[in-house]
Amino acid sequence: MAEGPTETSEESDQVASGLELPNPVPADSRDTGGRVSPGDAPTGTDGADADEAEARKAARRKDLLSRLATAAVLIPFVLWTIAQGGLFYLAVVMGIGLLAQQEFYGLIADKGASPIRSIGLGFGAAVILMAHFGNEYHAMLLMTASLLFLMVAQLRKNEIQEAMASISGTFFGVFYVGWLISHAVLLRKFEVAAAAHYDPALLVTLNFSPGSGIFFMVYTLVTVVGCDVGAYFAGRAWGRRKLAPEISPNKSVEGALGGIITGGLLGLSTKLVFDVFWPDWSAAIPWSVALGFAFILCVVGIIGDLVESLLKRDAEVKDTGALLPGMGGVLDRIDAPLLGLPTMYYLLLGYIYFQTA
Repeated sequence: MAEGPTETSEESDQVASGLELPNPVPADSRDTGGRVSPGDAPTGTDGADADEAEARKAARRKDLLSRLATAAVLIPFVLWTIAQGGLFYLAVVMGIGLLAQQEFYGLIADKGASPIRSIGLGFGAAVILMAHFGNEYHAMLLMTASLLFLMVAQLRKNEIQEAMASISGTFFGVFYVGWLISHAVLLRKFEVAAAAHYDPALLVTLNFSPGSGIFFMVYTLVTVVGCDVGAYFAGRAWGRRKLAPEISPNKSVEGALGGIITGGLLGLSTKLVFDVFWPDWSAAIPWSVALGFAFILCVVGIIGDLVESLLKRDAEVKDTGALLPGMGGVLDRIDAPLLGLPTMYYLLLGYIYFQTA
């Protein structure tokens, strides 16, 4: 999730994650609703504080405009890509995964370790490819092979003092980014992937169709991103109690609750839109299940956001990159979906299991 501009390292965990506490209003502006009359203009230290607060507000406004402009480009492109499917969709997912994985390895490098980037990125791409041409079982086999390969590669390096950090960091990049984002491929072709576990005739009986994957992807992303947006505004308006002060001091309990409510409502709205225009695609899960899934996805998305904040705080960086104006790096943007996509995939497999039990 993208992060907003901050002034100190204590405030470095996102404006865009949303779960933030509001900035205090300068004492000299509270009595007039934030407006200071010319006769009461602060001087000295108070004047400097007021100027700093105003500059911070202006920076946040500019950051929000940049974020909205980036979203205006990304959202239509992502929706169109999901609708296209096929090899084009695979290429886009792979491109996003490799960019995010490269940024992750940058975090490891900031900690002083030396990930084996070429091998890690190669296996990250291969895992996504395997998810498209096979299923999650084949991708997991490839994950095992990647660990063995990394061990052998480390044996050939001259530097042995950071062997554990190099192997574990490189492998975690393959898992955290490559493996998790491969579920975007599995979810988009869900009726095919699920056929490896269940009788295809049963899936048809349960109303799963080739278009179901489009609905599942849109529903998941809208719910998780909606939680992110709702948390941002709820945190700005009502945030008081800190959610995880050691990891992200600006996140609040009120922001998290606002995000869950917003994400749940947007997830159900997505279900409604598909029920009206493409009912065959959304018929596989009833409204009660859609509501339950939305709640779980929102909670998981918040956890995914906190995990990435933890990694960045450990590496002492504000953003993983600067590719997306107002949003930071690619990994900043997909931190919540990285956990939300596999969660949705396995929730659906579990739902089918209990429908047939």
